[in-house]
Amino acid sequence: MTPLAPLISSFFRSYLPKDRGFSENTCDTYAHAFKLFLSFAAEKLKTKPSTLSVEQLNAEMVISFLTSLEESRSNSSSTRNSRLAAIKSFMRYIELKVPSCMEQVCQIRAIPSKRHETPLIKHLNSEEVQAILNMPDLNTKLGVRDRAMLHLCYSAGLRVSELTNLLKTNIDLGKSPSVNIIGKGRRERCLPLWKNTANDLKSWLKVRGKSNHEELFLNSKGEPISRAGFEYLLNKYVKKASKKAPTLLDRKVSPHQLRHSCALLILQATKDIRKVSLWLGHSDIKTTEIYLRIDPSEKLEAMESVVPLRLRKGKFKAPDSLIASLIG
Repeated sequence: MTPLAPLISSFFRSYLPKDRGFSENTCDTYAHAFKLFLSFAAEKLKTKPSTLSVEQLNAEMVISFLTSLEESRSNSSSTRNSRLAAIKSFMRYIELKVPSCMEQVCQIRAIPSKRHETPLIKHLNSEEVQAILNMPDLNTKLGVRDRAMLHLCYSAGLRVSELTNLLKTNIDLGKSPSVNIIGKGRRERCLPLWKNTANDLKSWLKVRGKSNHEELFLNSKGEPISRAGFEYLLNKYVKKASKKAPTLLDRKVSPHQLRHSCALLILQATKDIRKVSLWLGHSDIKTTEIYLRIDPSEKLEAMESVVPLRLRKGKFKAPDSLIASLIG
């Protein structure tokens, strides 16, 4: 039997961050998946997670775990697929480290992802975004920060991690204001800043003050703002904005909806899905195609460009017997 503990440790400490270059967020997601998986396996085998062996994590165990996610934890199919992806990634690593488990690895990697519905993405319209951006009190330091933070997140279509990890040196507020972003997979992209966004950032930098931290946005304690901190602020301003924009009432708005809203704005302005993909930093343009499903202007243009078929016209003449039966 092959001890699992040392392999799990090297997988998360070396393989994922160093060999594969995975981001901290991805590593955390995988770690959470294995926390659930190993707890499930240990409970089923009446043992401790630290004493598990690689051979015990077979295809039957994985399938049982995936079933429990949906039945006991009420996880969606997409969440189930995400947990499966983490397990398969580990099995690819095991394939190299423990060749004797090759057949076991192949069986697990053959477990299919589950098909699921792909709903239209949720986003905000321009009136809703404007209402939210108008909520911070620009007469206070934190209000200036919040406006700059929300405005940049929306206009640049940033992921939350990209926003919170942004450094002062990533911002150029010269003649051609721009922001340099390190996205998923260490992919770097440089985006121009809207004039109003650049002005909000200038206002924030004037009142930000000195700090030992290089991150652009700091909380009230002078420390880098966290993901949870930004989500809290966004929810607070959404509630306030609902008085001006009733469509926001009792609505939960995630930071990613700001990103989606930016993507649709860029698509409607450029009519080019490739430019949207570059703006968002997608590695595969197929990821960006979800915005084509929700943008009605693209479909209307397609309808207008289609030449209707010329069909032969005719007149239906009802027989006397049919007319008589209808009258009768």
